[in-house]
Amino acid sequence: MTKWNSLSASLMKRLKLHYQMSNSIPALSQVRSFTTSEGHRPAIIHKRSLDILHDPWFNKGTAFTMTERDRLDLRGLLPPNVMSSEQQIERFMVDLKRLEVQARDGPSDPNALAKWRILNRLHDRNETMYYKVLIAHIEEYAPIVYTPTVGLVCQNYSGLFRRPRGMYFSAEDRGEMMSMVYNWPADQVDMIVVTDGSRILGLGDLGVHGIGIAIGKLDLYVAAAGINPQRVLPVMIDVGTNNEKLLKDPLYLGLQQNRLDGDEYLAIIDEFMEAVFTRWPHVIVQFEDFQSKWAFKLLQRYRNTYRMFNDDVQGTAGVAIAGLLGAVRAQGRPMIDFPKQKIVVAGAGSAGIGVLNAARKTMARMLGNNESAFEAARSQFWVVDAQGLITEERENIDQDASPFARKVKEINRQGLREGASLVEVVQQVKPDVLLGLSAVGGLFTKEVLEALKGSTATRPAIFAMSNPTTNAECTPEQAFSILGENVIFASGSPFKDVDFGNGHIGHCNQGNNMYLFPGIGLGTLLSGAPIVSDGMLQAAAECLAAYMTEDEVHEGIIYPSISSIRDITKEIAAAVIMEAIEEDLVEGYRGVDARELQKFSKEQILEFVKNNMWSPEYPTLVYNQD
Repeated sequence: MTKWNSLSASLMKRLKLHYQMSNSIPALSQVRSFTTSEGHRPAIIHKRSLDILHDPWFNKGTAFTMTERDRLDLRGLLPPNVMSSEQQIERFMVDLKRLEVQARDGPSDPNALAKWRILNRLHDRNETMYYKVLIAHIEEYAPIVYTPTVGLVCQNYSGLFRRPRGMYFSAEDRGEMMSMVYNWPADQVDMIVVTDGSRILGLGDLGVHGIGIAIGKLDLYVAAAGINPQRVLPVMIDVGTNNEKLLKDPLYLGLQQNRLDGDEYLAIIDEFMEAVFTRWPHVIVQFEDFQSKWAFKLLQRYRNTYRMFNDDVQGTAGVAIAGLLGAVRAQGRPMIDFPKQKIVVAGAGSAGIGVLNAARKTMARMLGNNESAFEAARSQFWVVDAQGLITEERENIDQDASPFARKVKEINRQGLREGASLVEVVQQVKPDVLLGLSAVGGLFTKEVLEALKGSTATRPAIFAMSNPTTNAECTPEQAFSILGENVIFASGSPFKDVDFGNGHIGHCNQGNNMYLFPGIGLGTLLSGAPIVSDGMLQAAAECLAAYMTEDEVHEGIIYPSISSIRDITKEIAAAVIMEAIEEDLVEGYRGVDARELQKFSKEQILEFVKNNMWSPEYPTLVYNQD
């Protein structure tokens, strides 16, 4: 077991558990029996006949049995042949392939958007079948319902809008939100994804169109984490927009006024949070694509009071940490060497600063978790924004970026200066890692990549993490063509692997937040933890980092295949629960109270998670007239 000796204590503990689990068979007699798993409970409904067929939550279409058709007054309202769900999917997939081109809205409409239209129509008719298709074809359709296609959807949302999905709270609703939340039909909501549309992916202020990102994220909560789709709620908080094009567009669906700011803005977010937690005290709220000026402030404002987290700040950071630890492993070094990595970060927005803070904490923890450790960790980062290298000489430096400003003496020794270009910084620092979170497509130019050839690392790593695809700092082809086969490459949006033509493959790792946020949400839900702690987030990142085998990492694979997303999410959720137990945060879930959960073994926690993940199977429908 010598491979564990060089790891930090808490990380070593979790990796040992992961190793032991992967090399042992749980004794079934020790695993608690869960008699009714999520998604297999009968559904009590208060409607019949056409009302059921028009309700995507309960509609089974041609899969209704003849007994159900009689019981629910559906006989004669459907074709007589009863289809299995597998037959329904086969029929849908044939239609989808045939209609992909026909669904295009003119030559400028890409096939990806056509696929989104077809899937969205299915979502409108039959939710169970929609998620069955999505889960079965997650590698193909995750990029359609999420990044990068969701960016196109948000840009064109007013034209694509057909059927309302989610809730809209606006500046016009001040004073009414407490009553508005009761307009939502579900008595239980487990997960909310909320945005104000101010910074959608790397596309800027899209106003009310931002609801598309909340819908896409929740699709992945259902597909990856098994959150019941009847208990998710996408939310748009419309406080106006500063997008001049939208302000002048007569077809724009949102408020055509400039964004509220300051105390007026905070009052609306405060009212929203109070309203949703009053109706659903145990809900988890994920903040998504809020502009940097508000992302950190709102996170600090609410994180110790409500069950909430910010995926751009904390989720992106966790995925990046997992990848950075994987890059260390790919260099043939132990993860305890992470604090020795020299990292140049391009981008100082909410995502960039979130990654910096998380990476610094991880390094400091490995170095002893004291003041000198934090200072030593700080010196491993060089941050470059639109104005160049950030140093102590920067005027009006952003408060969140100031801890990472380089000292004047340091940069003088390195031959650098305030505002030095990215190329200059890479040339002088010779970093192990070049990390892009800038939302500037093509920022890693040929000159920048050429400069990275001077890296002192045996296998330099490039993280082009900005979304959507057009905002990636470089492509894998550009990276591999200039730096050769030995480079480690990761991106936020999906790219195809690069075939070198000599039997070798350049792996393009998708370091997407979808690896983490579903597991963080599910683990928090099932633990009953009242907050999402830093330790729970760290546990999620470390679990993802440990998921890859040594052979995979040595081949340059530092993130797993999306096809394994449900298993990855199960493992991460279990790690989050275990950390919540360690921090004495668990309060239990449904029939499992905190004391019982604290006694669970790792095997039992995994079983507990698995049996609380919803699967897209048609439930038995029980009619109740009351």
